[in-house]
Amino acid sequence: MKRLHKYLIKSFSGPLILTFLITLFVMIMQFLWKYIDDLVGKGLELKVVGQLLFYFGVSFIPMALPLAILLASLMTFGNFGENFELTAIKAAGVSLQRFLKPLIVLVTIISIVAFYFSNNILPVTNLKSRSLLYDIQRQRPEFNITAGQFYNGIEGYTIRILEKDYETNLLKKILIYDQSEKMGNISVTYADSGYMKVTPDEQNIYLILYNGYSYNDVYDRSKKRRNRKDKSYPFRKDHFKKESIVLKLTGFGLNRTDENLFKNNFSMLNMNQLVTATDSMNRLLDRRKTLFINTLEKNQLFSNVPSLKRIHKKMESDTTRKPENKQTESATDTLPFNPREILASLSQSEQETVVEKALMMARSSKNFVTTTKNSIISRRKLIRRHQVEFHRKFTLSFACLIFFFIGAPLGAIIRKGGLGLPITISVIFFVFYYIVSLSGEKFVRQEVMGPFAGMWLSSFILLPMGVFLTYKATNDSAIMNTETYLKWPKKLLAVLKKRIKSGSKTKNEHSPVV
Repeated sequence: MKRLHKYLIKSFSGPLILTFLITLFVMIMQFLWKYIDDLVGKGLELKVVGQLLFYFGVSFIPMALPLAILLASLMTFGNFGENFELTAIKAAGVSLQRFLKPLIVLVTIISIVAFYFSNNILPVTNLKSRSLLYDIQRQRPEFNITAGQFYNGIEGYTIRILEKDYETNLLKKILIYDQSEKMGNISVTYADSGYMKVTPDEQNIYLILYNGYSYNDVYDRSKKRRNRKDKSYPFRKDHFKKESIVLKLTGFGLNRTDENLFKNNFSMLNMNQLVTATDSMNRLLDRRKTLFINTLEKNQLFSNVPSLKRIHKKMESDTTRKPENKQTESATDTLPFNPREILASLSQSEQETVVEKALMMARSSKNFVTTTKNSIISRRKLIRRHQVEFHRKFTLSFACLIFFFIGAPLGAIIRKGGLGLPITISVIFFVFYYIVSLSGEKFVRQEVMGPFAGMWLSSFILLPMGVFLTYKATNDSAIMNTETYLKWPKKLLAVLKKRIKSGSKTKNEHSPVV
């Protein structure tokens, strides 16, 4: 039996390593395709590119491992079934569950290691990869300018281009706003076309502009701030056919950002840090709600209660100024509070002032409520993101077991090895799992479902499928055989033909003889 277990593990390990490397390579290529515009033409060293690919490759391991296990189990047991090895093993009295026992132990160990990896190593690689990608995206700003968008990557300047030729780097319809003196848009330059290059010392950007205009506001530069009401300062417009502009760059090159700026992101925390951060944010959210209620009551809704009480007492004193007897005086002590009477007791100008102030306070209260609402919603979304990341560390590891219990019995049922059919089936199951996982995560973020139910939704759906396939494979069910599904239609057609024949014979017997 030990020899059989060794043979099983050896047969499974080869496809597992192969499919894992293939899956990881595909994911890295997908990453390169997505961020190719941020990497090409940056003059990056081979060491920097290698670090980036290594960090992102390591971060893709939790996603690539379940797919590799599914594909490897399909290939392994498909080969066993195609070569009738499973038939020989069952004929020797070894059940499928007993035959799968060593692989179940192996996949369980892989799941535990994957959980440890997701909790301890993945946050570090996410921090390294994201910070390095951020630094690369900031390098060489002339390649980061996107057509049709305003770019603020150069300090003191805002640039917008309408078109960009990526082969020749020709920029068209260029707008440059000079804000370096912090006096607003006092200088605007427009050009039909131009080029942007970085000087060899990588300290300046050299702009060559063609056929354009330059608009400048001439003002007294000794003043720290320009008076907007003063419209008497002169305005200058210059036309040029070719003009060169040099923009200074600060901190140019691949300057590494301090990683501590990113370490509090939810994807860069382990379980204990996620729990601590979630508890802290929940306490802050409760304090925010309490502060909102107290501020709304004291400073917004009932801030003028003392003034209203003074007016109310004044009305009481006016009413009781000449009391006829003690009975009248006691009756006026309980004068009801009526806002309309209080407003009517004021003069016309006072009424207008009260109404304007009431409207102003109503608008202020509305803005306060809207701002606080948006703040609370954003805080709750951030809490949900932390909860999603907490459950993701478990679901990706548990997916290894689920995909094994789907792939192994399914491979034993279909009895087809190789890469063709197993890859097709694996992609179908993985895409289904990925779509359900994304839908559950979206439901959690939108607070349609709880964090546990939403993040474990895909596992709850696929686990019964794995149990069902294991049961069918144990009982040698031919659920993937087309003859199984054609049996009932054939029986139905036979019954219909028999009834048609019997009906035609009965009709011939009762027909008159001529």
